[in-house]
Amino acid sequence: MDNDCYKTILKSSKETLFKEKGSKFFGYAFPVFTENDVKNCLEELKKKHHSARHFCYAYQIGIEKIKFRANDDGEPNNSAGLPIYGQIQSFEVTNVLVVSVRYFGGTKLGVGGLISAYKTSAQLTLEIAKIIEKTIDIQFKLNFNYDMMNAVQRIIKERNITIINQKLELIASTLFQFEKKMQKLFLMFLKTFTRLILNL
Repeated sequence: MDNDCYKTILKSSKETLFKEKGSKFFGYAFPVFTENDVKNCLEELKKKHHSARHFCYAYQIGIEKIKFRANDDGEPNNSAGLPIYGQIQSFEVTNVLVVSVRYFGGTKLGVGGLISAYKTSAQLTLEIAKIIEKTIDIQFKLNFNYDMMNAVQRIIKERNITIINQKLELIASTLFQFEKKMQKLFLMFLKTFTRLILNL
């Protein structure tokens, strides 16, 4: 995968169901960007599956700086959360939460059986999720006086740079966004802009 791109899921996946010796494992994948998003998704699932015994999950948030967690939610240590996280790594996705909700079927699966079941549940869920590739974007804020407006607008147009937000107050303020791979080009833009200021 290109270092300037990353993979994630477009939207929440459909529910999957994996059965093993009477136990049912309902799988879900959600796009998440904060730990609060994770908390909200888990709360919704607990309302939906109020009689389920285990809500095991793993998530990964971030692109260049990664934050992750794997949770066994009462299952034996490392028998649920880590197998789920292993599938997140296998599919190379980020900004994603994968949850497997287990209804106990009366027969114990053993640690090996649990590892296999949670791994399969996560795999089935990520297989049906819509995985997309996105570019890593960088944002940059520039403040300038109004007599620079025409010059700035011209350079923005020439370099095909995206404007996210623009404020026109005592001084003009523009928030740009550009792909990480365009960083060198953007630095050239800044040098050009600096030269224009010095020449005024």
